Amino acid sequence: MFVDRIKIYVKAGNGGNGCISFLREKYMPKGGPNGGNGGNGSSVILRADKSRDSLVDLKYQQHVTAKSGEPGQGSDKQGATAEDMVVLVPPGTLVMDLENDCYEVADLDEIGSEVLVAQGGNGGRGNKSFATSTNKAPRKATPGGPGEERTLLLELKTIADAGLVGYPNAGKSTLLTAISDAQPKTAPYPFTTLHPMVGVLEFDDYTRMTVADIPGIVEGASENVGLGHHFLRHIERTKVLVYVLDMACTDGRKPWDDLESLQAELEIYKPGITKRPSIIVANKMDEDISSETLEELKPKTDIAIFPVIAELKEGLEDMIKTLREYVVVENEKIKAGKAEKLKNVYLSGDKIVVNLDADDDDDFF
Repeated sequence: MFVDRIKIYVKAGNGGNGCISFLREKYMPKGGPNGGNGGNGSSVILRADKSRDSLVDLKYQQHVTAKSGEPGQGSDKQGATAEDMVVLVPPGTLVMDLENDCYEVADLDEIGSEVLVAQGGNGGRGNKSFATSTNKAPRKATPGGPGEERTLLLELKTIADAGLVGYPNAGKSTLLTAISDAQPKTAPYPFTTLHPMVGVLEFDDYTRMTVADIPGIVEGASENVGLGHHFLRHIERTKVLVYVLDMACTDGRKPWDDLESLQAELEIYKPGITKRPSIIVANKMDEDISSETLEELKPKTDIAIFPVIAELKEGLEDMIKTLREYVVVENEKIKAGKAEKLKNVYLSGDKIVVNLDADDDDDFF
């Protein structure tokens, strides 16, 4: 089962209560206060982990409750602090606060990134901590503080280097099977793929590239027709778009019309997304009509076209080479952007310097 959107309730642990206690020993029948403080409650942390590719685990644990701290005890014994509760989610998980107009709490877009979503309660104070020179035997302790409670919406946006975009039956799943280690279900009818599949391409130089098969887009997807937004959001994080077109016109549509409709749906959903590097995979070139259709398509677009027969694994080499080159360039751009951000923020003495302006003048905070 694949789950990419779920509502969860999180409750951090309460702090342990403080203790009221006095030292009572054989030769000290009226000893001073020795009640210990309570331990802090467990906080709830969400962490992006590579072992997760779906939110399905949380479907069966939508109430996440962390442990409370232990209460303080006599003889100055402090209550044990509860260990933080770490919940693993897939990289690409967007965390939103449902009680605050879906305010974005965090975007866990990198492996290992994490966010504290509910703070554990502080432990209560034992009576020893209230002792003063004028009140040497306080009979006072405080209860542990309550842990935070929140209702969150988690939404997964698949992270992949490239995304396969196309109408149902265009052959995206077959293509992904042909070029990678993924094994999506394939069949000659629409909507075989009902959730994103990510394949990994391994190269001889030990580098890799990930490609996502985005479920077939239909007309009106940008307006949330069918499962429109559930499908479209998975294309947001991909660096390169791969339009998979059916050159055999299997469902009576022309590939150039499909390309225009796909770009229109993507652009309505997220303006500017079609400006990303793109290639066209002209699939099903083994059909009689395909060569003629390909010649008609060429003058209608300036996007590089790669004729292939995905089912027979023919014509894939040049397509993979070009796709990899595009991905490498985009990754370098991202690295350069991160380096520029780091360069523009530095420490000077006891001040943080941020270069916000194009004229290289520094702003001090």
